[in-house]
Amino acid sequence: MKLGAFSVSLAVKNLKASKEFYEKLGFSKFGGAEENHYLIMKNEDTLIGLFEGMFEGNILTFNPGWDADANVLEDYQDVREIQNELKKQGLTLDKEVKENSKGPESIMVKDPDGNVILIDQHAP
Repeated sequence: MKLGAFSVSLAVKNLKASKEFYEKLGFSKFGGAEENHYLIMKNEDTLIGLFEGMFEGNILTFNPGWDADANVLEDYQDVREIQNELKKQGLTLDKEVKENSKGPESIMVKDPDGNVILIDQHAP
């Protein structure tokens, strides 16, 4: 299964404080906007998303169709194919994609400990 670029999406209480903390660890702003209450921070190939007031708990995020620099890949596995594989393996999804849909979509599943995994395809 090709899940694409990986990042951790962190639910933060104070975006400015979190940004300053991660900058001290060598991360720099890669995307997002403070006025929109989220930032994507990058250190080499490592990505973290800082999200203030958008969701509870941290999320493991995969982006099919993107590399670590958010470049669209020519060869990637569509989120609908990933969904079908997960369902064939007996997993119950918390959010599914309509099978006949096209383009960007996302699915969600929880691991046995309740950790949310978001498979969020932005590519066409």
